Amino acid sequence: MPTPPKPYKVIQGEKRSHRTKAELNMRKQAEEALSTKAEIKKRKEVRENPVANKEFNRVSKLLDKIDKNDALYEPVINRYCMIQAECKELEDRRDTFNELIQIIKEKISELSKEERQDYIDDLVTISNSLVKLAGQMNACDKLLQQKRKMLFDIEKENIMTIASALRSIPKKEEKKINPLLEALGG
Repeated sequence: MPTPPKPYKVIQGEKRSHRTKAELNMRKQAEEALSTKAEIKKRKEVRENPVANKEFNRVSKLLDKIDKNDALYEPVINRYCMIQAECKELEDRRDTFNELIQIIKEKISELSKEERQDYIDDLVTISNSLVKLAGQMNACDKLLQQKRKMLFDIEKENIMTIASALRSIPKKEEKKINPLLEALGG
């Protein structure tokens, strides 16, 4: 896989390049042409979710530092922040399930044999309900992941990610055709 193209600012910062001044100027103009000059805005669901809101603020500051805080990337960044919040929620849910299992084990060990059987029957009923609910949540998550993948594929194709925007910039300066030389066959 070839090395991805470097942005103009990176090339300029390195202070050494095999590119001509004309190629560098063309690259700078092409990058500037891809910018909307509008900043990314938080969506309502990101604003209302404390974890997503905090992540959005962090990422937005980082994008500001590299001059990539552009509204073109808004859907990707907002979705990224919501996915981060969902991951945190899943981790919390896993921890809650582990705590419940620990509590149940402790409670069962404290009971007599007769009490254990009644308690276990109730637990089996509750556990079956929780398993069905978790299965339905997993099915929804799978559908959601498919939709997110579709959206991301569309965003990559339409220069709505930073990497895809850099790939769309031509590497070489276009050669100017001299009509006189072409007419003479040279």
